[in-house]
Amino acid sequence: MKIQLLVDNKGSWIIPYAKELLTKLQQLGHKVSLIHKHDEVESGDILCLLACEKKFSNLVLNTHNLVVHESDLPRGKGWSPVTWQILEGKNRIPVTLFEATESIDSGVIYDQEYMELTGQELLPEIKHIQGIVTNDLIVRFVNAYPNVSAREQKGEESFYAKRTAKDSALDIQKNLAEQFNMLRVCDNERYPAYFWINKKKYIIKIYSEENE
Repeated sequence: MKIQLLVDNKGSWIIPYAKELLTKLQQLGHKVSLIHKHDEVESGDILCLLACEKKFSNLVLNTHNLVVHESDLPRGKGWSPVTWQILEGKNRIPVTLFEATESIDSGVIYDQEYMELTGQELLPEIKHIQGIVTNDLIVRFVNAYPNVSAREQKGEESFYAKRTAKDSALDIQKNLAEQFNMLRVCDNERYPAYFWINKKKYIIKIYSEENE
């Protein structure tokens, strides 16, 4: 099969996992390419949209357009579902493989797996688990194809909002234990945690001792 892996410029964290996926699918005998621009997508069998923040619209080019979204669809559509669920206190996060459609996060579901967290992982560790589960779902789909089953999304839908730098603000009236989940999901480089005192902004970056 001809398989394309699309990672746009906002999904740089997943590139190492996309390269691993490319190698694994090539070893299974498929023609696989890794691309970074939407206009580079060609006609083929499967297009995998990996951590793409920009909507891909030319869905007719490929027989299947696969998306992985970390929520129990149709609940948790939208942006940064892993981050929002960790902030909700969840450690078991569903990861759903589904078909992209014109309507965001609304296509038929093929498969589902779970990210199992301990509640202590920081963002790099969280992303590592996310990358592994993403690859597992896609390889499983490819290995089963064309004998794959699909089910429609059912239930009441909900949406997560897009996060910005303002969402990394800490509350100086709360202790660190109360805000540990916030610290866990902050990106030390792009969106570090911060707080204000006397009209001055202070940045906090967090690392576990094992990563030093």
